[in-house]
Amino acid sequence: MPSQRTIAYHGPGRPGVLSRLDEFAAQHHLLPATLGSADEVRALLNRSYPACVVLDAVGDRGSMLSLCAEIKRDAFTAIVPVIVVVPEGDAEAGADALEAGADEVLTAITPSREWSLRLELVLRRAARDVSVHPTTRLPGTIQIERDIFERIQSGSGFAVCYADLDHFKEFNDRYGYNSGDRVILLLSKILRDVVRALAPGGFVGHIGGDDFIFNVPMDYLQACCDEVITLFDELIPYQYTGEDRSAGYFLGKDRRGNVHRIPLMTLSIGVVTNQVHDFSHTGQVSELAAEMKTYAKSLPGSKYVVDRRRAGVMANRRSSGGATSPILD
Repeated sequence: MPSQRTIAYHGPGRPGVLSRLDEFAAQHHLLPATLGSADEVRALLNRSYPACVVLDAVGDRGSMLSLCAEIKRDAFTAIVPVIVVVPEGDAEAGADALEAGADEVLTAITPSREWSLRLELVLRRAARDVSVHPTTRLPGTIQIERDIFERIQSGSGFAVCYADLDHFKEFNDRYGYNSGDRVILLLSKILRDVVRALAPGGFVGHIGGDDFIFNVPMDYLQACCDEVITLFDELIPYQYTGEDRSAGYFLGKDRRGNVHRIPLMTLSIGVVTNQVHDFSHTGQVSELAAEMKTYAKSLPGSKYVVDRRRAGVMANRRSSGGATSPILD
């Protein structure tokens, strides 16, 4: 289950600001956290999605605004609301903060009720506009469509990868929805960590259930898919009991009551690129990605399949022992 969300503060630690944040956190069931450095802010954002980050720009405005801009440039952290507290009486400070990407600007002398309402509205806007998944905190369909659209408009080479778990329903039926949520969270972390580490400018979104999308520049496609599959195949057996893991399957019944061997979960990834397709809208991409995902699921094991069809030619990249064997057209 999702843990309690954090409202993070980074700044000089002014008592008036901290007391207001503590009060707001208590009212909204948030966990207040004071971070002593920009690196601590980055570390928090690397491992979780806090409810918001409050940067107190009194005393070191340049560094705080630079950190704000950095958070908002990164596709993985841009969905986290950033509130900047600026010096009162500085006519340019608020505009500078907004230019850096701040979602809200406050001062230490903003009336308490207004302060609380502005923070609450920031959280409401984030929930409404970003539509993150409650389990994974990854962006939902709105942000996925936006990212694909921006890549189409840019004209640069990109790959849209539709990832889906094989035999997840049977696992969920046997082990329960809590275990199912744990697997979904594990996959989200694998995708997020791999794409962030290997594909600058990459994006990961959660469509819902066990369906994920990750979009990467074309040059990083193979490295990302190889690593995702390798990590998944290494970690997923440990989500089963020792008995099921040793056997490599468990026995389950279909709708007619027939008993079948249900293998351990694998991962299927259908990939569409703009190398051989000239896309004009996101619907074309999502339709082809879903088609490739369905094709990938018809093949055994964890694998990724790239649509390289020219006049019906398809290239198949399949995982085998942690390595891929591309068949190029």
